[in-house]
Amino acid sequence: MAKTRVGFGFDVHQMKDQHPFWVGGVQLDHHAGAFGHSDADVLLHAICDALLGAANLEDIGYHFPNTDDQWKGISSLVLLEKSVGLIAEKGWRIENIDAMLCLEAPKIKPYIPQMKAAISQYSGLPVEDISIKATTNEKLGFIGREEGVVAYAVCLIQKD
Repeated sequence: MAKTRVGFGFDVHQMKDQHPFWVGGVQLDHHAGAFGHSDADVLLHAICDALLGAANLEDIGYHFPNTDDQWKGISSLVLLEKSVGLIAEKGWRIENIDAMLCLEAPKIKPYIPQMKAAISQYSGLPVEDISIKATTNEKLGFIGREEGVVAYAVCLIQKD
């Protein structure tokens, strides 16, 4: 009998002017970007946490701590690939990913196909099983003031 689990992930990063903005493995054209120890890709970090959590393997900070220089500036696509490897070692496979970005700007829709392709390439999950959506915070709070960006993700994993 197959076993199924759901995982939830969340991430938030501060925005800084004149900093690269990586989301879903794609560099966005914007005046500011998320700041963090790695490339600060909130979408991929939320997805990693959802996958790791579903497999009961702690979280992204446990496996890739911001106190370890080997992860400094690393592409979060590598963290995704490693997270997928960790769940695969336990016999899990990803069935789907559903993710939501919350930010005021830039508009995400034009980048979604590239993001899905990157996530597919590094996770092995078909593009049609990856959903990425975006919303604003209606100009409220730190997101509304463009001081930060947030991502949420859920995933379904299964093993036979």
